[in-house]
Amino acid sequence: MSTTPSPHEQTVHIVDDDEALRDSLIWLLESEGHTVATYASGEEFLQAWTPELSGCLLLDVRMPGMSGLEIFDRLIALHNTLPVIFITGHGDVPMAVSALKRGAADFIEKPFNDRDMLKLIEQSLAQAREQAASREAGAATARRIEALTSREREVLQLIVGGRLNKQIADELGISIKTVEVHRARVMEKMGVESLAELVQLVLAAESGRTAVRA
Repeated sequence: MSTTPSPHEQTVHIVDDDEALRDSLIWLLESEGHTVATYASGEEFLQAWTPELSGCLLLDVRMPGMSGLEIFDRLIALHNTLPVIFITGHGDVPMAVSALKRGAADFIEKPFNDRDMLKLIEQSLAQAREQAASREAGAATARRIEALTSREREVLQLIVGGRLNKQIADELGISIKTVEVHRARVMEKMGVESLAELVQLVLAAESGRTAVRA
C-alpha cells in the first residue's frame, strides 16, 4: 500500500494488480492534490477497509485472486459507503453495467484519458462528501428524536403521519391543549420552526437509515 491515510481524510483508494498503472495513477492524482492509497489486490484492500474510510475507490474488474466484482459484493455486504469506480478492460463493460445497477458510481475503460479519470474522481469525491453530510444530518436528527420523551415521540410520529391535533388527541386519549404543548416542545427540541420543516427532517432521516440498511 502506498500510504496510510487518516480514516476521515478523503482518499482515492486504488485496487489494481498492475503496478505500472498504480504508479501512473498515483502521479496523476497526487499532481492534482489528491491523497492516494494503493493496493495490489482486493484481499489487501479488504484487510485495510474500515467503515470510517472516506473518499472513493478505483477498482479493477479483472485481477488474480478476488475479482473486482467479488470485492464489490463483499463491500456491499459490509455496507461500504465509498463510491466505487470500476476500471474495465475490453469485454468487461457488461459486468460494469451490472455493477452500476447494484450501486457502483461509474466505470471507465482502459486505456483511459487522464482528464476523464480526474473528472470521475472529482464527481465521486463530491458524491462522498454529500453522502457523508447527509448521514451526519440523519444521525443528528436521530439524536434529537432520542432526546424526546416517549409521549413526544408518539406525537411526532402522528404528526409526520399527517394527523391533525384533534385526531392525535383522540388517538392518544389526551386533550387538544396537551397535544399543542407536546407539539411545541417537539418543534423546539427538533430545532425547527414549521410543520413542513419538521416532516421533511424526519422523513429525510428515515430515508437515510433505509438507504444505509439497503
